[in-house]
Amino acid sequence: MHFQIVGPIADIETFAVGGAIREIARLRKYYGRGRWRKRKGNATVRLLDGTLRLAELHWYEASGIGRKEFKIKRYLD
Repeated sequence: MHFQIVGPIADIETFAVGGAIREIARLRKYYGRGRWRKRKGNATVRLLDGTLRLAELHWYEASGIGRKEFKIKRYLD
């Protein structure tokens, strides 16, 4: 990750579950089996240069495994 999440993630939505996730085979191979979900939400992030920005984040999540592979999809401010 080239950023740090500062504060809570708001407006969390699930938009893909299980077989609807294109990367499901890789996720299961790398992290293990689980009920994988692809989720999105908004949070303030600190970039490498120290600036704070509000961003839409996407990540994968499974119960018992946790949140994995955060990425910034777009900046909201």
